[in-house]
Amino acid sequence: MLQRIRDRLHGTFAYLVLGPIVLVFVAWGAYGIVNLSVGGANYAAEADGGKVSLEDARNAWLRQQAQWQQRLGGADLPPSLRAQLQEQVLEGLIRNTLLSQRTHALGYRVSHDDLVDAIQSEPAFQVGGQYSAEAAKARLASAGIPLETFQDDLREQLQRTQLEGGISVSDFLTPVELARLSDLEDQQREVRFFVLPSERFKSASAIADADVRAYYQGQRAQFMTPESAHLQYAELRLEALAAQVSLSDADLRAAYDKEKSKFETPEKRHAHHILITGKDDATALKQAQDVLAQLKMGKDFGALAQQYSQDPGSAHNGGDLGWAERGAFVAPFADALFGMSVGEIKGPVKTQFGYHIIRLDEIQPVKGKSFEAARPELEAQVRRDRATDRFGEIQEQLQSKLGEPGADLEALASEYKLQQGDIPDFLKGAGAPPLGAAPALQDAVFGEPPLAAGHVGGPVLLGDDGLVIVKVLEHRKPALKPLSEVRATIVAAITKERARQATLAAAQSARTHLEAGAEFDTVARELGASADAAHFVSRRDPSTPAPVRDAVFAAPRPAGKPVFRALALENGDAAVVAVMAVRSAPAHDAAAQADRALQQARSQGMADVTAYVDEVRRTATVRKNPKAFE
Repeated sequence: MLQRIRDRLHGTFAYLVLGPIVLVFVAWGAYGIVNLSVGGANYAAEADGGKVSLEDARNAWLRQQAQWQQRLGGADLPPSLRAQLQEQVLEGLIRNTLLSQRTHALGYRVSHDDLVDAIQSEPAFQVGGQYSAEAAKARLASAGIPLETFQDDLREQLQRTQLEGGISVSDFLTPVELARLSDLEDQQREVRFFVLPSERFKSASAIADADVRAYYQGQRAQFMTPESAHLQYAELRLEALAAQVSLSDADLRAAYDKEKSKFETPEKRHAHHILITGKDDATALKQAQDVLAQLKMGKDFGALAQQYSQDPGSAHNGGDLGWAERGAFVAPFADALFGMSVGEIKGPVKTQFGYHIIRLDEIQPVKGKSFEAARPELEAQVRRDRATDRFGEIQEQLQSKLGEPGADLEALASEYKLQQGDIPDFLKGAGAPPLGAAPALQDAVFGEPPLAAGHVGGPVLLGDDGLVIVKVLEHRKPALKPLSEVRATIVAAITKERARQATLAAAQSARTHLEAGAEFDTVARELGASADAAHFVSRRDPSTPAPVRDAVFAAPRPAGKPVFRALALENGDAAVVAVMAVRSAPAHDAAAQADRALQQARSQGMADVTAYVDEVRRTATVRKNPKAFE
C-alpha cells in the first residue's frame, strides 16, 4: 500500500501521517475519513491470518496496468499477460503482509524519531531538496484521505526494512574469497576470432516441395488463423449523450444555487505558532506561559519560535504555518485561530500535540465566483451529470431488453440513438478497432459458451464512458492457412535455417583444423574471413560480441597451446575463437578491494533476503480471492 500512497503523493493526490509524527504536521487536522475495512469478504487474499484489502490490490493493479498499457501504446493487455501480471501484483502484496507479520512477531519496532526522519525525507514533501511543511500541507489538502494510513504503512515498511537489513548485512567475504573473486572478475584473456556470415553459406538451390510440406505440417501452429467473428455493433458514448442534453438558464441557476459552495474559496488565515511539549503536562504548560510572558514583554515571535518550538516543520521558519483553511487544523487550534483578530496573540492553546502560542498575521476572506463566471464550468458539469444518469438508465434498459427473446440490434440502436458499425474480422485476443480488445467484450463474443450467430450480446462497458451491444453474424474457428499463402514464408525460414546450419558446420570444421595444428590466419583466409590480431579482453569488454566473450571465459585455461571454440551467433552467423593466454589484472588498492567486498556482500545479502522471503511465502497458509480484480 505504501507504494500506492507514494505514487499518489507524486501525482494528482497526496497522503501524509498524523499521530506519532504530529510534530512534523503540528496543528493540522484530520482530513476526510475513508473506510478501509477489510472485514467480511472484503479482501483480496489472506496470508496466515493477515489480509490484503481489495482496495490495495485493485489500486496496485491499476498502477501496473497503466504502466503496461503505456508500453503497449495504449492497447489492452492480452488476457494471458493480464492474468500473469495480476498474479504478480497479488503475490507482492501477500509477501509484504507476511513480512509485516513476521516483523511484529520478532519484536521489530520503529521509533517516533525514525518515523519523523522518514517523513521529512519523503521527496514529495520537499522543495529544493529541503523538507517543506507548506509543500506537504498542499499535497495533503488535495487528498482528502486519512492521514493515519500513511503513518501505519510507513512504519510497516521501515520495520520490514529492519528485518531485511539485518539479513542482508550478515553476509561477508573472507580475504581468500575476496582474492579469488578479484582474480576471476578482473581476469583478462588473450583472444583471436573471426566471424562467418551466414549469407555467404546460403544455398542457391531450390527448396524441394517435400521439404516445404514437411515444415508446413511440423509447424502447423505457426500458420493457424486466429478465432474471429463478423460483428455488427451499436455503441453509446457518454459525450454523445452530453451533447444531446438541453439546458435552460433556469436549470443552470438552480444548479448554481445548489452547488454555490463549490464555487467559493473558503476563508484562509496566515499564522505563526510556537509548540511547547514537555515530559508532563504541567511542565509544558509552565514553559508555554513563560514564552507567552516574553512575547508580552516585546520579544520577537520568530526568534522565540526558533528557540523554543518543538515543531520541526515550522520552528526553523520562525513558526510560520503559511496560509491554510480551517479544516487544516485540529479543532482546538482552529477554534482559537479563527476567533482571533489580525495581530492578536493567543495562548496557551492545548491540543493533543501540546501547548500552542498563536499569532494571526493575515486573513483572506471567502471568495466566490459569480454565476456568469461559473457558467462554462457549471454547464459542462450539469451536462455530464445528466448524461451519466441517462447512461445508467440506458444500460439498465438494454440489459433488460436483451434478456427478452428476439432482441433486435437495429431496433435498439434506433430507439436509443446508438452509433452502429460493422467489424468483418473481430479477432479473439486482439479485437479490432474501433472497439479494441476489452476483456469483457472478448468474453461476450468468445466466452464459454460463445455468443451464437444471430444473437445480440451485451451491454458491455467500454471504459467509464462507453457501452456497446454486439450481434455475431458469423463465427470462424482457427483454421490452417493454405500452403500457397504461407509458402514464401516457409521457403525463407528453411533457407535461413539451412544457411545457419551450414555456417556453424563450417565453423566447427575450422575448429577441427585448428586443433590439428593449422594456422589461424590460414584457416580464416580459406573461409574468406578476416581474423583480428591477438588482444586481451575483459569479461565486460564492449568491443567484443557478448557471445564471443561468454565462450572465451567459459573455456578452460590454455595449457601450452590455444583453446579453440566454434559457436553460433544470434543472427545466424558463426564465430571461431582462439583463447591464447590468461593474465590477472593488476592488484587493486585496499580501498577498492574493500568496496568490492562490500558490494559482493550486499549482492549476496539481497539473495539471502530473497531466499528468506521465498521461504516465508512457501510455508504460509494463503487464500486468494479469485474475484480480487473484478
